Amino acid sequence: MDPDPDRVTAAQAYISALADHRADDVPFAPDCTRVEVGLKTGFSGEHLRRSLNRGPQYRIIEATTTPEFTAVGDGLRAKFDVITKPSLAGRRVCAHVDETFLFTADGKIRHIRADIRPFIKR
Repeated sequence: MDPDPDRVTAAQAYISALADHRADDVPFAPDCTRVEVGLKTGFSGEHLRRSLNRGPQYRIIEATTTPEFTAVGDGLRAKFDVITKPSLAGRRVCAHVDETFLFTADGKIRHIRADIRPFIKR
């Protein structure tokens, strides 16, 4: 089953905001939550928006690779890499990201579950 294009657009807005730090147009539901590796890191849509716009945990992100989207039940799965800015001796700590998005009936992101595996990029 092909992923819903509106859901892909919503998830892509979030993924783009990881690197460009402009989350004002990400369609978060007001009660959106995010769980990363089992820990709650997003407590509301507004909290996630503020964090993406100004949070130091996101400021180190320079870019994301083009996501691979797949439909998962009533949600959407995105697999992509996060590339960081800091480098030491030409190496960067980056991450393989596997995120699952759940949506409200009107297409807003209501939950994000993130699994992250760090890797070294030369």
